[in-house]
Amino acid sequence: MAQRLSLVAIVVDNYDEAISFYTEKLGFELVEDTYQPEQDKRWVVVSPKGENGTSLLLAQASNPEQSKAVGAQSGGRVFLFLETDDFWHDYNAYVEKGIEFVRPPVEAEYGTVAVFKDCHGNLWDLIQYNKPKSA
Repeated sequence: MAQRLSLVAIVVDNYDEAISFYTEKLGFELVEDTYQPEQDKRWVVVSPKGENGTSLLLAQASNPEQSKAVGAQSGGRVFLFLETDDFWHDYNAYVEKGIEFVRPPVEAEYGTVAVFKDCHGNLWDLIQYNKPKSA
């Protein structure tokens, strides 16, 4: 039996603002945006380009309790990890697009990493892992 994590829901203030951030600033693809009349909400999925794994479900807050979670889904810790195969290309592109980095790039034993905020204040790692050394 095989399993994989397919979607991670992230609570947002506004569908359209979140779609704009993820597609225009981070370069994600809009996979689906379907209105669900029975629940009066939208099913909005974005994914990093070329990604065949986990996507984000953008879930607009629909009550005060959910609104409190916007930007604070992980209690102030890094929430999501965006792996890249060209850290400096993506880092520089994000800086040019106004992405706020709250921790500068660091060359660590495991790779190159910097922490940025999404449009709601959630913290993300932008990370390029080092390739394993040949034996």
